[in-house]
Amino acid sequence: MPFLKKLPKLFRFITLFIVALGALLTLMRLAFYFAYNDPESPLIISDLAQSLWIGMRFDLRMAVLMVLPLFLLGGIKWLSPFRYTAARIGWMVYLSALFTLFTLFYIFDFGHYAYLNTRLDFTALRFLENAAISAQMVWESYPVITILAALFASVALFIYFTNRLFISIAKQDDVAYAWPKLVMIAIGGFLVMAVAGYSKLSQYPLRWSDATFSKHPFATQLAYNPMHYFFDTWKNGRVSYDIERVRSYYPLMADYLGVEDQNATSLNFHRAITPTHQIADKPNIVVVILESFASYKSSVSGNPIDPSPNFNELAQNGIYFKNYFTPATGTARSIYCTLTSLPDVELQGTSSRNPLIVNQHSIAHDFKGYEKYYFIGGSASWGNIRGMLNQSLDNLHLYEEGSYVSPRTDVWGISDIDLFIEANAALQQAKEPFFSIIQTSGNHRPYTIPDNHYGFKVRTDVSDADVQKYGFASVDEYNSFRFMDHSIGHFMRLAKESPYYKNTIFVFWGDHGISASTGQHVPKGEGRSQLDTGALRVPFVIYSPFIKEPKVYNKVVSEVDALPTIASLAGVSYTATTLGRDMFDTRFDDKRYAFSITHSSNPLIGLIGEKYYYKTRADGTNEGLYELYSDEPLVDHSKEHPEVTQKMKDLTYGIYNTAQYMPHFNKREDASK
Repeated sequence: MPFLKKLPKLFRFITLFIVALGALLTLMRLAFYFAYNDPESPLIISDLAQSLWIGMRFDLRMAVLMVLPLFLLGGIKWLSPFRYTAARIGWMVYLSALFTLFTLFYIFDFGHYAYLNTRLDFTALRFLENAAISAQMVWESYPVITILAALFASVALFIYFTNRLFISIAKQDDVAYAWPKLVMIAIGGFLVMAVAGYSKLSQYPLRWSDATFSKHPFATQLAYNPMHYFFDTWKNGRVSYDIERVRSYYPLMADYLGVEDQNATSLNFHRAITPTHQIADKPNIVVVILESFASYKSSVSGNPIDPSPNFNELAQNGIYFKNYFTPATGTARSIYCTLTSLPDVELQGTSSRNPLIVNQHSIAHDFKGYEKYYFIGGSASWGNIRGMLNQSLDNLHLYEEGSYVSPRTDVWGISDIDLFIEANAALQQAKEPFFSIIQTSGNHRPYTIPDNHYGFKVRTDVSDADVQKYGFASVDEYNSFRFMDHSIGHFMRLAKESPYYKNTIFVFWGDHGISASTGQHVPKGEGRSQLDTGALRVPFVIYSPFIKEPKVYNKVVSEVDALPTIASLAGVSYTATTLGRDMFDTRFDDKRYAFSITHSSNPLIGLIGEKYYYKTRADGTNEGLYELYSDEPLVDHSKEHPEVTQKMKDLTYGIYNTAQYMPHFNKREDASK
């Protein structure tokens, strides 16, 4: 670059440094693309080019911010890295520290996406609240030593080449300018830096929302810079509510929920519910919440590699809801939703971690005369669910790590099969009736199969390529899923031999699905590069000796409906104060929907109906109406069906605003009034 020789040394260094760092960050973006692009739903060339272009501008901004202090201070004589060795060393320490931070963000971002199929955002800080568990999971799941070696090597190379660049430019001839010309060059340099950082020739600078230009979700993911995106999401605090918006949607929501005593001033959502589908008198309840139990992975979806025959048998002989959706991914959010019948719309962390709203009325309170049990293989300190459980389940018998005789298997505590064995033994000692929840966690990295697996046979006759056709990332994950199913089968065999079985209703569902390439056996929209409903659709199965006629329901229902439905089956009258509705209550069958939310500073919210999926950003951008079972699910039909779009839009915002408001006014003492 001959023109560089006409610039002051500081400008030469900054120009070369930004170009080199920008090229490196672009290589990292390309690495992200090749690592996580879904070949079954590739980006079109225009979207790929736009993602790379926007991403390069984010990268340029980060590079400019990195060298900005050097630009502002490096021209001062005593701080010049080209005049004094001490100054050069000081600037090297600064730049190396920032480069190390950049590199760590990229490492965590790659790992976060591999784990959750979403870029690193501020909600990842929740893992620090259980730092020991998170650290052990990382140690058991990832090649930590190799990653650390790569980190040190990268930093060492950065130090070497940056130092060489400083020394090389210091040896070059300087250019003498008169003060007026030097001031003009400085002003010009500052303007160039400002334009590069602003990155748009418009009223507003480049923002993270510019990355949401495409309906293809991976295009947005590809455009983000991990460090930039993390701090973009960090800027917003905990979710709050807009009381006027809540009131404006109150008539719609009161009708949707069946509120008889409607009052828009007091915002009354209380409903006294009498069961409509009782199948037993004071039965025991066993709820089993299955880790990452996506419908498309399971045998109930017709998965050709039959990973869950035991669960499939329960579905065939019980009541199966095939269009059951969780509002979001994330286990802590799912447990919160189950207990409160509210979607977790908390943006900073999870609602279970917010001490201001863990005191919630739950329909579980209305199971009077029931003993309450909760079984988790690891620690209930995870996700701070201990406080939420103790608030939601009276006189709770909490079984967790340290409560069992079974050995600890990995970071998640005892294995799923040991958890079921321990739970069965405890429930045999219970005084009937009892209400119990068993939360599994084994279908999770590091996918450990315990030494004592009670007859389970690991499949070694399939390859990663074989199972990836049907929604599994690896053979390890496939076998982990199979082992979870084997554990279910073992538990049910033990339960049938137990005295409590004949008076028990068993209810199974997944805490959430997983974003993945789902395979040809399910609708195309399930895939992560399409509508990504596979991350939310999980099977919901009720199994009991009281069920004489198995049945499959196609109606759309939500995780918020779980406890109202269980209360209905058990003949428990209850006070509903939040968003859940009995799945068997035919009054609501003409307005069955499932709300969804993808958490970020400007969350993606939506509503799944029988035929369409309405999605929008919370601020109203990127609105679209998509056909769930289309061969082209990303085609927006909002202009073709404006009435459907408006109806689903109103209900989406009604649920979202009401769910923001309700946790602040749903305390147990309020619900009893």
